Parts: sequence; C-alpha cells; structure tokens
Amino acid sequence: MARGGDTHSQIVTGMKILLPLAALSLLSTVFLISETVDPSKSIPIAQVDLEKRAEDPGFTNPVLAGVTDKGDEIRVSAAIARPGDTALHRPTADHMVVQLRLRDSTTVTIHAERAAVTPETVSAELRGGVRITTSTGYVIETDHLEARFDTLRVSTSHPLSARGRFGELSAGGLLLHDETNRGDVELLFTRGVKLVYRPEDWGD
Repeated sequence: MARGGDTHSQIVTGMKILLPLAALSLLSTVFLISETVDPSKSIPIAQVDLEKRAEDPGFTNPVLAGVTDKGDEIRVSAAIARPGDTALHRPTADHMVVQLRLRDSTTVTIHAERAAVTPETVSAELRGGVRITTSTGYVIETDHLEARFDTLRVSTSHPLSARGRFGELSAGGLLLHDETNRGDVELLFTRGVKLVYRPEDWGD
C-alpha cells in the first residue's frame, strides 16, 4: 500500500512539472508561427461607413417569434429595425413580414414597406404597400393596417381590394380576429363592401 501511495505521489509530482512545460512549449509555438506584429502599423479595420451607422443606429434582419394567448403561432421579421430616439418616437422597421400560423393550420402572411411598433401594447402600425395573402386563397391589398402580436387581431379602416376564389371585392375596412363566442378565427370585410362574383373561379 505504501509503494502504491509513493507511485501516486510521483505521478502527481511529475504532472505538476510536465504540464507547465507543455503549456510553455505550446505558447512558444504559437508565437513562432504567428506573424510578426509591427506596432507602428494601424490595426486593420473593415471599411464601414461609421458616420452613417451613427446617424442610423438600426440593426438588420431582426426576427421575433412566439405564440398568441390562444395558441396561434406568429413570426415577425424585417429588413432593418430602428429604436425610437425619444419617448414620443416609436421603434420602426422597414420591409416588415408578419407570418401567422393559425390553430387550424391556415397561414396568413402580411408584407408592408414600413411599420411603427408600440411595445406597450405589443402592436404595430403597418403602412405602404400592405399585402395580405392567406393559404385559403385571399390576396388583400391596402395602404394601412393595425396588428397585435399578443392576440390575434388584424384590422384596417382604410380602403382595400381583395381577390379570391369568389372573385374580387373592395371594402372600406377589414377585421381578422378570434374574439367570437366559439373562439373561431373570423375574417370580416366592412364598410361599403362591393363584390364582383366570378363563379368560374371556383373550379380552378
């Protein structure tokens, strides 16, 4: 037993000596292999327009994903997002895309050129070339839309045009929500709805 203990002590003592030596040899190898540094030369930096970055402190390709209070999946992305510069200016985003996957597997995709976000209400105001497409065959276009991200509610009181298997329609507003008595998702066109019914489209 004593000899075993002596052997163990010798191994530990040897490792205490060998490991630091090995570390020193590795460090010396790194310094020998590395390129000689000239302290008089400036550090290479990528050519970035720092003035523009300072004026436009946004960040590119942000993505937010989550689930609404009733289980609908939502994903929000943008080409660039910018924080609000004061308490009166909301965060903004360019080329925002909102993707919804509803509980019945229906998908809704919303594109907009610009958006202003209100973090307090988890909502966004979308403007400019707003386009809504659904997996059920709707294509809706308007210039303004309000959307909430904590619950399913998308609405506008601006004129819109829509196409679908039913034909074409125009309206003064719409509401997409799940606040019905049964909790079903409902898409309503409101205010002066005009429908051009094309029954031949049902066979496509």
